[in-house]
Amino acid sequence: MLPRFQPRRQLGRTGFQATVVGIGDLADRSVPLERCVATLHRAMDAGLNLIDTAPGYEDGYSEQIVGEALRGRREGMFVIDKVDFLDQPVAPQVEESLRRLQLEAVDLFVFHNVSVPATWERLAAPGGGMEELERCVRQGKARFRGISSHHPDVLRAALESGRCDVVMFPVGPFVHPRYVEEILPLAKSKGVGTVCFKTFGAGKLLVDTEGYGRPLQARPRGKVSSGGSDDTEAEPSLPHLGVEECVRYTLTLEPDVALLGMSFPNEQDAALHAAAAFQPLTSAQMADVRRRAVQAIEGKGSVWWNP
Repeated sequence: MLPRFQPRRQLGRTGFQATVVGIGDLADRSVPLERCVATLHRAMDAGLNLIDTAPGYEDGYSEQIVGEALRGRREGMFVIDKVDFLDQPVAPQVEESLRRLQLEAVDLFVFHNVSVPATWERLAAPGGGMEELERCVRQGKARFRGISSHHPDVLRAALESGRCDVVMFPVGPFVHPRYVEEILPLAKSKGVGTVCFKTFGAGKLLVDTEGYGRPLQARPRGKVSSGGSDDTEAEPSLPHLGVEECVRYTLTLEPDVALLGMSFPNEQDAALHAAAAFQPLTSAQMADVRRRAVQAIEGKGSVWWNP
């Protein structure tokens, strides 16, 4: 049995009371649609009331899953979708996403991965993408607007502009300190909602992966004695963190919502039980988790969420 979650905090100035954790990208084309929908329903049955999707997640499959899961269950859910192509007209992308979702509107559309300062400047310029997105909000196709980003400079500029209701960015054991020390408090001071990701470092902190389930292309190897004259090559286990300490770390920092990837029931079990049993970490414990996160992520590919 999964624990039951209740809304606990207002998501910035949106007025929506969100649960402490939200449902991240859930899409795998190797898994039948009905199984993906059932997994999503399982999280919703546990009370989680915020869900994130994007057209680029499995080429629209994520939006299809979310749309099916919300049939008859739209009320009380905060739905986030994204504008993926930052240099293309916004309205057609919004319309296409709503078509796949089979919804007339979502709660929040964000520009996806705005991680170059010049890109934000172009979106925020007169006649730029933000004006187009704001027009979609006025037309009732979304209630709120914002960005997701992997760059603190972009996030600061977006927050200072006053044009974002919610921002999405990394918070977890291995992220650039500016996200936590600068962006998170700035967003809170301006009443902007914070939906944060990378609690597990794209999976790198938990397992040996280059991110999101992709196996490492190269693993360090060492000699393991067989007890005889011949030694065999073996792949040593790399350092890892646990689900519970990653979740505790992020929740101790208190973003409005920690967006967790939970594509399968066993992942839901681990993440949601950890969130339900949450107790804040001490400053010494936080420092220890950060230290071991550096070890756990080493050799596992690029850390694209840090500038």
